[in-house]
Amino acid sequence: MTMDRSLRVRKTTVRNRSVLTRAERIQRLMALDRWTDDQSPLGLPKVRVQKITVKKKKKQKRAEAAQQQQPAKKGK
Repeated sequence: MTMDRSLRVRKTTVRNRSVLTRAERIQRLMALDRWTDDQSPLGLPKVRVQKITVKKKKKQKRAEAAQQQQPAKKGK
């Protein structure tokens, strides 16, 4: 019997997580200078998780750039 696609294990490192572990939150707070060693690790302030999106380049821009380069090569 085959396994349903939704139940398969995917690569977890590819996706962004919206929840950080306590250690990751402390590291972020230390990087932002909002953490001191005398603070309790319980009741940490919220830390924003930035999602990085990569925009895809449009094929039209590539085609236009290729057309502009071709006449320049013929003129030389």
